[in-house]
Amino acid sequence: GIVLVAINPYEQLPIYEQDVIYAYSDQNTGDMDPHIFAVAEEAYKQMARDEKNQSIIVSGESGAGKTVSAKYAMRFFATVGGSASDTSIEAKVLASSPIMEAIGNAKTTRNDNSSRFGKYIQIGFDKRYHIIGANMRTYLLEKSRVVFQAEDERNYHIFYQLCASASLPEFKDLGLSKCFDLTA
Repeated sequence: GIVLVAINPYEQLPIYEQDVIYAYSDQNTGDMDPHIFAVAEEAYKQMARDEKNQSIIVSGESGAGKTVSAKYAMRFFATVGGSASDTSIEAKVLASSPIMEAIGNAKTTRNDNSSRFGKYIQIGFDKRYHIIGANMRTYLLEKSRVVFQAEDERNYHIFYQLCASASLPEFKDLGLSKCFDLTA
């Protein structure tokens, strides 16, 4: 299949706007510059043509922009699949598991909010190829981080959030009263 190497510029660029989505829609691979929208368009066309499931694998190291690339692909599908008027589909999918985001993200030396787990996002389409739903599964949580963190890294965010909330009455039964200062 197609391989696209993307680099996180750590700033917003005008190459992910709505007009760029429309520029890549209905184009053949190779007719346009390499782009996440070109990869998404190819998967979308093959799904419609062959009526078979398609996959886009987004891989990279911490801070490389995997989640952002997945968001852009979902925005492309929402737009070409007629769901763009719906409240942003990528926000709905990524917000579908807020507890896992809090439990599974940690500060690393490269990223202050790094997912320490993989995500499998499945988007459902109807017979007209419009998005009808999505779900997200997570896997490969770094269990070792619970008991050990490398220098300049942190445990999962939820640990610090719970300790910061230790004095709240609703957390009294959790036995967090002996939490220490974790502002580092």
